[in-house]
This record gives sequence, structure tokens and C-alpha cells, in this order.
Amino acid sequence: MDLMLLLKGLFLGIVEGITEFLPVSSTGHLILAGDLIGFNDERAKVFEIVIQLGAILAIVWLYREKILSVIKGLPDRKKDRSLVINLFIAFLPAAFVGLLTHKAITTYLFNPITVAGALIAGGIAILIIERMNHRSHVKAVENITSKQALATGVAQCFALFPGISRSGATIMGGLITGFDRKVAVEFSFFLAIPTMFAATCYDLLKNMNALSSADIPLFVVGFVAAFFSAVVVVKAFIGFVSKHNFSSFAYYRIVFGLLVLGFYWQRGWKF
Repeated sequence: MDLMLLLKGLFLGIVEGITEFLPVSSTGHLILAGDLIGFNDERAKVFEIVIQLGAILAIVWLYREKILSVIKGLPDRKKDRSLVINLFIAFLPAAFVGLLTHKAITTYLFNPITVAGALIAGGIAILIIERMNHRSHVKAVENITSKQALATGVAQCFALFPGISRSGATIMGGLITGFDRKVAVEFSFFLAIPTMFAATCYDLLKNMNALSSADIPLFVVGFVAAFFSAVVVVKAFIGFVSKHNFSSFAYYRIVFGLLVLGFYWQRGWKF
């Protein structure tokens, strides 16, 4: 296996782990990073699917006690059943819309220019939402109502557009519907588990013909890098949201998106 290719895999795995659960769009960053380092062929698409699985397993690992407790409590505890039902309700809108639009989105929207535009638009949306008067009356994920879960699930549909950010859409949707910041982040994490597992399995099945045993070292490096970098970032992010709002991420998105547009403008908008 080419050492340079492994280094590219390591780099992209770290990018995935850092950005997957922050409101900055991991897909957008992977598209841009892959384009810049010249790793954007069919193999790269499968590679991105695999490293997303590494990132989501980081959430499973960090919240393993909570997840096991909910599973064990399903027969006897109403609050655990309610949480699982609400996650299913929130999962459905993006799953339905995603199945209908997946081909069109991957064909026409997966390019640096649309991603840069979405980064800027998403940043502006975060700033607007942060300036709204939020009534945070939901202090625990178990207290989320079905109506609020559905609203958050609808918000997740915006993240089907590459560059918007799944975590950003669900966190902002949660804030609008009355979650406090910690609940909005935790529900976004939990919702990521069924959403990303379903998307990963769907994409892997569609791209089975592109898998090769020769690529195993590359996939392992990216998977491990995504897992460990996501563990570090998620821990730090939870601490961050207890003391700060999300405006800094909005400014980052806007500045980064403008830099990307400037870079590709210099290149003649070729992508």
C-alpha cells in the first residue's frame, strides 16, 4: 500500500472525526479536503462511508452506559420507550426524503462550490437562530415530546444538502423547539446513531462492487483515525456547549466558505 495514500487516509479520517458532530458539516469538509489532496475517485467515496462508521461508533462507545441502560429499561421504563420512539420519529423524515433525493443530491450537489455556499448559508442561519428568544424548557432527552422529535427530524432533512451539517441542523432544530443546549446536542448525538448507520449500510450495499481487499489498510487507518478523533472532539464539545453558544461555529463556517469560494474563483471555478 502506498504510504502517501495511507497518509491521505489518516488525514481524512481525522477530518471526519473532528467535523462529524460539530455544526460545521463533515461531508462538506471531506468533499473539499478530498478535492484538494486529489482523493475524490470512486474508492474515495467508499472510504468516506467507512470512516463515517468509525465516527458514529465513537458515539456508541462514549454513551455505551446510557445506551445499555435504555435497552435494558425498554420492557419496564416508559421514559426509555419514549426516547426510542422519539428517535424513530425523528429518524423518519430524513430517511424518507433521503431515499427520494439521494441520487439527485450525489449527482448535482457534491462539489466544492455548492458546499461553500451551504457553509455560508448555514452559518448565517445559526447566527439568526442564536439571536432568537429561546424558551429552553426541555432539560432531559427523556422529556422530549413526539411533536418536538418530529420537528427535529424535519430539521435534519436540511442536512441532506452537503455543507449544511447534520449535527448543526438537528441542534438548531432542537433549540427552536425548546431543548436546552445540552439536550439539543445529546439528542443530535443519539439521532446520529440510527441515521448514520442506515445511511452507511445503504451506501455500502450500493458500492459493494468498489470494495477491494487491497484497500483494507487504507480503510483501517481512516476508520481508526475517525474513531479516536471523534472521541476527543465529542468530549470537548459537550464541555464547550455548557458555557458557550454556537456563534463561533457560525463565523467559522462563513469565513471558511468565503475562503473556499475565493480559492475556486482563482482556479476558474473548475471542479
